[in-house]
Amino acid sequence: MQALPIAAAGMLDAQTRFDNSAHRTAQAPLDNLAEEMVERIQAKTAFSANAAVVKTADDMTGVLLDMLA
Repeated sequence: MQALPIAAAGMLDAQTRFDNSAHRTAQAPLDNLAEEMVERIQAKTAFSANAAVVKTADDMTGVLLDMLA
């Protein structure tokens, strides 16, 4: 199933984007604060969407295993 590795990579990318944005804000708190907040909100949303894909893929696998049992 390709959904799990793709979603995991998406979660890792979102986490990296969020961390980089937080680091930039810590280095220069008043430079582009609004842009960094938008970046963090987008990263949070991307992470949540990919986590939902992982949960759905896990649920689908469980249903398939239940059908085969």
